[in-house]
Amino acid sequence: MNKAELVSSLETRLGSKRAASDAVEGVFDIIIREVAAGRKVGITGFGTFEKISRAARTGRNPRTGETVRIKRTSVPKFKPGAAFKTGVADPKSIPKTGNAGGRAAAGTAGTATKTAAKKSTAKKSTAKASTTKASTTKASATKTAAKSTAAKKAAPAKKTTTTTKRTAKR
Repeated sequence: MNKAELVSSLETRLGSKRAASDAVEGVFDIIIREVAAGRKVGITGFGTFEKISRAARTGRNPRTGETVRIKRTSVPKFKPGAAFKTGVADPKSIPKTGNAGGRAAAGTAGTATKTAAKKSTAKKSTAKASTTKASTTKASATKTAAKSTAAKKAAPAKKTTTTTKRTAKR
């Protein structure tokens, strides 16, 4: 997709080709000016644009093999966001309607909140379960230590090591 196709695609959402063209031009202009000034531009769900400096170095002319000095330079860098990476890795995860990355549309905000609430409830129950497991593990470790001490007194050394291995795996 080139810039003209991007404007045409955006025209269906904004209503006119003029508004779509102005929007695309405006976004590109702001990103270029901010990055050129050395500031980061982060767009949630899409990515981050920033300016990086490359140090001076020596290179080789592939034709002649002669060493060439390459000056220090600044270049733009783009780091894709999580939603962008997920969408590219799994295109089926992109919603058929609405925004592919970033914030959800106004109509889907309730659904996103409900999903987030379910996730936080699941995290809380998992945290409680792990706390319970930790206290149970401490109690069983104490009992196991007592058993292994008793086993050392009563049994040969080989049996003690196998008992310890089984407890460690559990």
